[in-house]
Amino acid sequence: MSGTFNRLKRDRHLYMMLLPVIGFYVVFKYVPMAGEIIAFKDYRLGDGILGSEWVGFRHFQSLFASIDFWRVLRNTLVLNVYSLVFGFPVPIVLALLLGEVRKEWYKRTVQNLLYLPHFISWVVLGGIFISLLSPSTGIVNWLLRQAFGIEPIYFMADSGWWPIVYTLSGIWREAGWGTILYLAAMAAIDPQLYEAARIDGASKLRQIWHITLPGIRGTIAILLVLRMGNMLDVGLEQTLILQNQSVLDVADVISTYVYRVGLQNMNYSYTTALGLFQSAVGLVLVIGVNRITRLFGERGLW
Repeated sequence: MSGTFNRLKRDRHLYMMLLPVIGFYVVFKYVPMAGEIIAFKDYRLGDGILGSEWVGFRHFQSLFASIDFWRVLRNTLVLNVYSLVFGFPVPIVLALLLGEVRKEWYKRTVQNLLYLPHFISWVVLGGIFISLLSPSTGIVNWLLRQAFGIEPIYFMADSGWWPIVYTLSGIWREAGWGTILYLAAMAAIDPQLYEAARIDGASKLRQIWHITLPGIRGTIAILLVLRMGNMLDVGLEQTLILQNQSVLDVADVISTYVYRVGLQNMNYSYTTALGLFQSAVGLVLVIGVNRITRLFGERGLW
């Protein structure tokens, strides 16, 4: 007990810096969990949470019987699979490439350019993408017409192209920011391993395959576990900015469905049931993938 107290006293300033983070999660993550009870009630604003009628699993039955639910569930899974397959490896590749850059000024310039989109609002980024892909004034369609003679493509109004645009826009915004973690993990690799590999005549690709990738494998595993927990979560801002009525068959996801049905139509109990289902699936995925990660010899989250 005294050892714990001494550590708390010694690192008190570090723990004080942690207090705002703890406060954020308590106020915005744990306290709202008490409201999950309205998924089992016919919630009315006038009656309040405790005064509303208890209906059990009726909202869950309505949820699983709804065609709209299965449509938004499919769209959410498809967009997340695209982002996982095509977006997850991009920060790793960028970190590997930046790790081989020897000119410090060039490396810092590229890093800043890659990080910049992360700090720009989706309202701005969405407007940029819509302008670039415009069939009349967009530079992408102009290049396609000039180079290949292709007629203008309505990227944002085409159900086949929209998921691709969504995935690419997400990669553009987040890939550079994601490289920070991998670069930090690469910085912890012992430089003597590379020296020994060079003495043995290993090429750059061999060094990356046998030293760098195994050195950051633990970080990759942890980020993959966290990413799998969000497989039923698609950001509201990005989807809401990029979607339109023409592509709702592929662009309507759980977050936009909850916004429309829950907030605009005030069907709080139904969408809370959907949110509870979403959280339960995310928990199962995190636990399952974390266990698989540990079976492969990695530490995992716990």
